[in-house]
Amino acid sequence: MTSVITPVGWVVLVLIPLTLIVGYSIAWEELVVVGFALIVIALMAAVYLLGRSHLSISLRVEHQRVVVGESATGEVHGENEGKHRSFGVVAEIPVATTVAEAVLPSLRPGGTAAHEFVIPTQRRGVITVGPVRTVRADPVGLVRRELVWTDSAEIFVHPRTISIPSVSTGLIRDLEGNPTRDLANNDISFHALREYVRGDERRNIHWKSTARTGRYMVRQFEETRRSHLVIALSLASADYDNEYEFEMAVSVAGSLGAQAIRDARSVTVVASAQTPQFAKRKIFAVRALSTLTGTRLLDDLTRVQSAETALRLIDLARVTSEQTNGVSVAFLICGSTVTPQQLRAASTKFAANIEVVAIVCDPEAIPGLRRVAGLSVLTIGYLEELKRALSRSAGA
Repeated sequence: MTSVITPVGWVVLVLIPLTLIVGYSIAWEELVVVGFALIVIALMAAVYLLGRSHLSISLRVEHQRVVVGESATGEVHGENEGKHRSFGVVAEIPVATTVAEAVLPSLRPGGTAAHEFVIPTQRRGVITVGPVRTVRADPVGLVRRELVWTDSAEIFVHPRTISIPSVSTGLIRDLEGNPTRDLANNDISFHALREYVRGDERRNIHWKSTARTGRYMVRQFEETRRSHLVIALSLASADYDNEYEFEMAVSVAGSLGAQAIRDARSVTVVASAQTPQFAKRKIFAVRALSTLTGTRLLDDLTRVQSAETALRLIDLARVTSEQTNGVSVAFLICGSTVTPQQLRAASTKFAANIEVVAIVCDPEAIPGLRRVAGLSVLTIGYLEELKRALSRSAGA
């Protein structure tokens, strides 16, 4: 019983004996009347706790994943599993930081009822819905009993993305199969012959040259670069002028990453790590996002948030270069506050044979492409411009 008595209820329980004792001891009739009135109120409140509910309440969410701005709804379903008519109840459903109410009417035995409620999806993020609970309380507020009926559910509000035709990735000039200047013992692009050394595979021996020279000669190949894209998203709030730029950057990362996964490319997506508030030293690290499927990537992007202590673009590029092997093309995504000098400094953190593309999200700038030594800078004002920018750059 103690778990359902509110603070107001405890005050009333304390006042009942106090008013009666004091009232009778000093013969103060009005105070005695107050004491008995409080007893009546307490008994009436207790009546609200009597009885057992035979309702069965469940929660159903139509879609677990939606795109920001799309409509999303949930439904509370009630069924009377008892032999007598049930009372009407009001169910409370926590939805993010708000509480939705579902009114279930009185139901005959075996009867059912449902109430639909709206889930807000105006902002990207993970929304927790539920658990559904019903509350039995008296009008005065002396007692309150909560019954939890369901578990909570998570709704992923994904960032908005666009489909990028594979032809648009013509910006990536280092496609799979293009040879590099690095030499390898096994590949598809023949380079030259050299003398056999311990450890070489016998299958690479060129027998005609061996017979002609009298020494074992083996084939040597030009190493073929396998196209490996890395997409680095800055989460530093200092790299963006406003929230709109940051949300556009998240959408760009999602669009590029999801398209690369659909094209079965080797892709790595990373975001700036954040230094904890009370850490003594700055943490130089990146967080790898899932690229198992496009959906898993968007799930991870749903959770990312900008922060003042997150690595800025230059440090993000350096750590990404150090921790990611075999990169052929690197996309660096940031906002308008990153200067051209900072973009060039970030691009130098990658090896000279890596194509670096900086995508600057700036709604105030004129969209376009400019190239400097070892760096291509794409400036876009809105998400749909990304497709056109990549297409133009393919023919540039």
